[in-house]
Amino acid sequence: QLQLVESGGGLVRPGGSLRLSCAASGFSLEHFAVGWFRQAPGMEREAVSCISRRLEETTYYAQSVKGRFTISRDDAKNTAYLQMNSLKPEDTAIYYCAADPFTLTDVCRELDFGSWGQGTQVTVSS
Repeated sequence: QLQLVESGGGLVRPGGSLRLSCAASGFSLEHFAVGWFRQAPGMEREAVSCISRRLEETTYYAQSVKGRFTISRDDAKNTAYLQMNSLKPEDTAIYYCAADPFTLTDVCRELDFGSWGQGTQVTVSS
């Protein structure tokens, strides 16, 4: 059974950092592209960042997070990460990770991902 579990969310002050983790079980993450998406209250879910399968070396970042967020993966640990620096109040949302065995190109789309985690809350507030 494919399962994704996010962790690492919490409350942080503006300018602070958090690292989200997405632990996969039931499958080998190295064969899957991974995406991070977020949904703020009253808003639609949006793409934050995506990373391709191992050796394909493609990443995508939403313009709003470029230069502040970094996506990575450790296939030996079957885990993907989202390092979030210089956090802003507008980054407040529930963050979801997703995975699917497809070739990521230059877009990061919710509809391309079939397996999703339950989400982790990130709140940026002073």
